[in-house]
Amino acid sequence: MKALQVSRLTKSYGSVPILKEVSLTLDCGERVALMGPSGSGKSTLLNCIGGIDRPDGGSIQVGQVDLGALDEDGLCHLRRKTVSTVFQFFHLLPTLSVRENIEFPLHLRGVEATERLERVEKLIKEVGVESRSEAYPHELSGGEMQRVAIARALSIRPRMILADEPTGNLDSKTGEAILDLLETLSDRHETAMLMVTHSREVTRICSRVVEMRDGRLLEEDIAV
Repeated sequence: MKALQVSRLTKSYGSVPILKEVSLTLDCGERVALMGPSGSGKSTLLNCIGGIDRPDGGSIQVGQVDLGALDEDGLCHLRRKTVSTVFQFFHLLPTLSVRENIEFPLHLRGVEATERLERVEKLIKEVGVESRSEAYPHELSGGEMQRVAIARALSIRPRMILADEPTGNLDSKTGEAILDLLETLSDRHETAMLMVTHSREVTRICSRVVEMRDGRLLEEDIAV
């Protein structure tokens, strides 16, 4: 089974076409980098796959779920259970501690307390923030915040992670460490990953690079 199948996706804003017959597949556990200039449609594609935007045409299937058949509640359920997003600017909840930020999606899913505790403790160790578990986002470095964001994304055990410039707000050394962490954890959890990036450094942990130009994916995937 494919983790993701996108077929002939179209999306316009007003009279401006953004996505033009875009097709893309990801295997389970595969990491793919999505590159291209600003305004080429990368973030719009990610938003459609994540159920934030609705495409005008075409289809998106995550595992066996057809996003076109879901209402807003169904798309919300998809984001809580199947697809997680890691953002460039972290988007941690400022009034929650590290531990609480990681646990928050599990509350939304109704995971019982004992399992929540087990998952959170394991992820805190996996991303290396044990000593910062009670700290709040404003007390963390950029690298620490991204580690927490990755742990939060993995807490629901998603089929796929969508990462939008996951190292774009980090210095080069911290960015390299975050890439190593993403590679290790996606392998360990067998989680597919589609990463929007302008950085060639990100491609080193990916099996494929696809490039978007003017709303279209290039015909040929570029092997890394």
